[in-house]
Amino acid sequence: MSIAEDVETIGAIDVVPMILEVICHTTGMGFAAIARVTEDRWVACAVRDEIAFGLVAGGELEVQTTICHEIRQSGQAVVIDHVSEDPDFRGHHTPAQYGFQSYISQPIFRNGEFFGTLCSIDPRPARLKNPQVTGMFKLFADLIGYHMDTQDRLARSEAALLSAQQAAELREQIIAVLGHDLRNPLASIQAGGRLLARTPLDERAKTLVSAMQASVLRMAGLIDNVMDFARTRLGGGFEVERRHSPGLADTIRQVVDELRLAHPDREFVADVALEAPVACDDGRVAQLLSNLLANALRHGAEDAPVTVRARTRDGRFELSVSNAGEPIPPARLAVLFEPFTRAAHHHGQEGLGLGLYIAAEIARAHGGALGVTSDAVETRFSFEMPLA
Repeated sequence: MSIAEDVETIGAIDVVPMILEVICHTTGMGFAAIARVTEDRWVACAVRDEIAFGLVAGGELEVQTTICHEIRQSGQAVVIDHVSEDPDFRGHHTPAQYGFQSYISQPIFRNGEFFGTLCSIDPRPARLKNPQVTGMFKLFADLIGYHMDTQDRLARSEAALLSAQQAAELREQIIAVLGHDLRNPLASIQAGGRLLARTPLDERAKTLVSAMQASVLRMAGLIDNVMDFARTRLGGGFEVERRHSPGLADTIRQVVDELRLAHPDREFVADVALEAPVACDDGRVAQLLSNLLANALRHGAEDAPVTVRARTRDGRFELSVSNAGEPIPPARLAVLFEPFTRAAHHHGQEGLGLGLYIAAEIARAHGGALGVTSDAVETRFSFEMPLA
């Protein structure tokens, strides 16, 4: 992959501007960047510049003039509170050339190999040698690396899906990658995000951390959807375990609460009234609801509530998610539950178009069906299945 493609890859990660802003807010430093660092080049992939340093995305420095060049060789982070008082760097040529007193840089690894650095500088000293700041940089560098790893693996998986001869092997590889290689580090990032949210941050930084946690939830949902798609299309089958679920109402409310926490700027209404036991797979119903809610958040009007209703009546369980906004065009309604299809098409909206397909498969596996109605008043997705 070329350096220009690396810059484009970083630019496509939606949490990168938030990461750089949180760094500047938390440390008080005025410049933060993600750099692609090779043996002979230092290229800025993303930049936040509040000190008029003069570097923009795509801009280059001579790699030998940077400390990142040394980090590439050692693979270790460098943290400097005050250059003039640091015994290792007070005579170093880089601070003198670029005029900074505080500096922190954390290596970023892509597929286990050195990619570049997440770094920050400021002409003033700063207190950086503490677990809160160094842990935050490590967490963010890992998050960036995992985003790139995910994009690489999903791209490779999509290309390999076209080869029927490799289907059996690919199924095992995808499930192994999604089930272990991505889920485990994602869980660590999610836990780290919760810890970071409890650190003393100003309100703006807390909002940005909350937005990053929402991105982690989207990433987890994407992993689940791709894993299920791989099972259904590569011969593994779609599995549900139906059993009487006395806690289904709590499960539904929990899914809504998780989305409410991740999207504090959106309004949710949960109307849950289950008066009879439902034989279902709790986890799969939760996944179906989460996919429908993600779709409503992505395509619905931001100034109107997303409403969840759950009922048991006439021997059937009914679950619906509705939102206001532009109606779905009739041509899209006809193919809405096919894979890689979205309810609407707007520039910049993320997702592979698997959420509704997986939700429909979950409904079918329960002996039920997922339907949709859409007009100028509301768009409503409704799932119905027999209670027993």
